[in-house]
Amino acid sequence: MSANERLLRAMYEEYGGMLTAFVLRYTEDRQRAEDVVQETLLRAWRNLDSIDPARGDPRSYLFSIARNILIDDWRAEQRRPRLVRDDGVVESQPVADDLDRLLDGWLVGEALQRLSAQHRAVVVALYFQGRSVAEAAEQLGIPQGTVKSRAYYAVRSLRTALEEMGVVR
Repeated sequence: MSANERLLRAMYEEYGGMLTAFVLRYTEDRQRAEDVVQETLLRAWRNLDSIDPARGDPRSYLFSIARNILIDDWRAEQRRPRLVRDDGVVESQPVADDLDRLLDGWLVGEALQRLSAQHRAVVVALYFQGRSVAEAAEQLGIPQGTVKSRAYYAVRSLRTALEEMGVVR
């Protein structure tokens, strides 16, 4: 075992309990406190040249490191979104269900039925099948310009049909 390792082990044996008690005053989690003590000793080990037992007790240096770690953790926690711990609030939140999606689909289907067959075919090809204008023109056997104009008028007709059905933007 090297001299540095012996020094670190001696520091842990002498100051580990005090550091843990110090950190537990600021955090209620025993495991977190032990993590902070471990991080404190790791940082001290990385900077052993800053610790000179001949100059005096390294306790204040170790407590400063622990305090800095606690402050860094607190600052990081302040930046994170808070978790809701109130069951009443959690239960009052809307639950994602398919009802809205189903109703929207039904409304769009009803509005599509109000379009002419030619306009409906263009809307289905472009918006539901995801085809490009060129692909829709080829599928429907009409020029691309006709697909574009039918799509324009179909969307206007759909908007009117949805407004007639009571759907507002």
